Amino acid sequence: MDSIICILARELNKKEEHVKNVIDLIDAGNTIPFIARYRKEMHGAMDDTSLRDLSERLSYLRSLTQRREEVKKAISSQDKLTEELSLQIDAAKTLAEVEDIYRPYKQKRRTRATVAKEKGLEPLAVTLFGQSRDLPDISGLAAEYVDAGKGVDSVQDALAGASDIIAEMVSDSAEIRRLLRELIINKGHLSSAAAVDEDSVYSLYYSFDQPVSRLQGHQILAVNRGEKEGFLKVLVYVDRQSALTLLWNESVKPGSSASDFVRGAAEDAYDRLLFPSMEREVRSALTETASDGAIRNFALNLKPLLMQPPVRGHVTIGLDPGYRNGCKVAVVDGTGKVLDTTVVYPTYGERQKNEAIDTLLKLIEKHGAEHVSIGNGTASRETENMVCELISHAPGVSYMIVNEAGASVYSASKLAAEEFPQFDVNLRSAVSIARRMQDPLAELVKIDPKAIGVGQYQHDMPQKRLDEALSAVVEDCVNAVGVDVNTASPSLLQRVSGLNATTAKNIVLYREENGVFASRKELMKVSKLGPKAYEQCAGFLRVPESKSVLDRTGVHPESYAAAVKLLTLCGYKQTDMAAGNIAKLPERVKEYGESKVAQECAVGVPTLRDIVKELLKPGRDPRDELPAPVLRTDVLDMKDLLPGMILSGTVRNVIDFGVFVDIGVHQDGLVHISEIADKFIRHPSEMVSVGDVIKVVVLSVDTQKKRISLSMKQVKDLKD
Repeated sequence: MDSIICILARELNKKEEHVKNVIDLIDAGNTIPFIARYRKEMHGAMDDTSLRDLSERLSYLRSLTQRREEVKKAISSQDKLTEELSLQIDAAKTLAEVEDIYRPYKQKRRTRATVAKEKGLEPLAVTLFGQSRDLPDISGLAAEYVDAGKGVDSVQDALAGASDIIAEMVSDSAEIRRLLRELIINKGHLSSAAAVDEDSVYSLYYSFDQPVSRLQGHQILAVNRGEKEGFLKVLVYVDRQSALTLLWNESVKPGSSASDFVRGAAEDAYDRLLFPSMEREVRSALTETASDGAIRNFALNLKPLLMQPPVRGHVTIGLDPGYRNGCKVAVVDGTGKVLDTTVVYPTYGERQKNEAIDTLLKLIEKHGAEHVSIGNGTASRETENMVCELISHAPGVSYMIVNEAGASVYSASKLAAEEFPQFDVNLRSAVSIARRMQDPLAELVKIDPKAIGVGQYQHDMPQKRLDEALSAVVEDCVNAVGVDVNTASPSLLQRVSGLNATTAKNIVLYREENGVFASRKELMKVSKLGPKAYEQCAGFLRVPESKSVLDRTGVHPESYAAAVKLLTLCGYKQTDMAAGNIAKLPERVKEYGESKVAQECAVGVPTLRDIVKELLKPGRDPRDELPAPVLRTDVLDMKDLLPGMILSGTVRNVIDFGVFVDIGVHQDGLVHISEIADKFIRHPSEMVSVGDVIKVVVLSVDTQKKRISLSMKQVKDLKD
């Protein structure tokens, strides 16, 4: 049996040495962001995604190894573990294969076969199932087992009991289950039909039939939900004759007097035991695969949403639109500090709208606001119209519609109450909406990732796996950007490598009691933040107030000596770096020889390259290199849209069958997967990500159903 290291190296196409190093680092308590960023020489510069894949697969393989040993121990306790069986268990590559092998030895609930065995009919079943060519007439054999005292009153009773035992033996065969599973997956179909006489969102699946091998993840999840809600009847089917032929080929030996009897028992096994079990198993496997795909897609969408470029440093007005309770207003400064709050009522009538505009103009003048951030929920269309009218009286002010998903969840949370005890729930959401424009990552980390709304069927997913996947994405994003230790909230700090909720709160508490951190070393004074936690978090925490420029960069303290040596070798001082006078550092490293410089600095080449990048741009934010978000000064309505119009839009969600795009008309338009590219693509994520600014052409508009059909691939044709 291959070792886990060999298997991982082969599956992930990595060197065994690197895989072993990663396993050792994980086992030593190092986090994935830390390993990815500061141990590149040990793992061949794998990215965080590859490292997480390795970690997940490692957990599975270790569970598989543990389960193999448990099964062997359980079978051995029954004195039934042979060398051949032990090798078969060791060769099993999945948990499902191990369970198939263990199935005949597992303690079962009372079955028809169990009852027959209690009547002493197992020897008869074993003899008949052996199907030797010299076997006498089966009725004569069965007659020997007739015993009224045991409840076997006739030959027919004996044969019926033997048939039940053989049926269970066939059903428990690991090889038969494997072959039948493959047949259903390759040749089976899943169908659904209406379970009610009423229209619903599941009407597309009222007469649905698709080969199992061609089912899409979103179809599986939709059918599951429709069945759960009572709108659909769902079944899996396969050609019965093909399945029976498979069973007979594996269990029936021609030329014996018992052959036809075993054939009948196998048929009974298929109808009563095997197929119902395999249907459940296949549907469970389909759901698991669909869930894995949906979780990956959710994570894929979440990352670019969190990594949207911030519109920082500007006074911003956040608007949480509403009808009955009015539009909640919060003004925040360039750092997110709340300056003012109020409520206006632009939807109550013309007079109230004008009063709202007048109030907002006064706030703009009083605080020097430059941007308006509008939540995209209820009444945002009317609020956007009002803001466009407002902007005509306030030159230089622009606005952006932000996705307010989860804002209400946050505003009603304990965290929001602790952060803004003086504000009611509605005003807290307006603050959140303003800050989402200023720094999406810092604000969105306060919200359960599932509430952000960039996935599909997230409430149908295995919640533990979904939480783990999304938390990993948030963690990777936070650590990729870095965190200002003197301004970050506990919600942001606890996502930093090596920190948790307790140490994050302790950092903030230390800050409040002792003032801002003056250096990274000062973190060692924080309660419960020990040497290991410091090692893991230090490189990701920035200290802008530190006298040492290196404390403001992503250079890890363990590499400070290497950074100073690098500057000296290339003829610079730390003061040159602080003044931004080291632009030619890469050229000098190249002239000197990258490998030679790395050797003299006692670091690997990958670490040297990272140090150079950090020294060139202390405190650099990787989000600044991405396209800036679209800020608007005017507004369109759905009735203004005409087929053929070419518009710019922001990708809001990427799902299996297409892309939802905000084109500035409140209602997102859909680019179906067939309209994304001229070439074949398996998934829209191959071409676009959440947050991308793209050009689209309007194909059709249905104002009644509020549907907008868009195309990306036809934009070029129209331009030409």
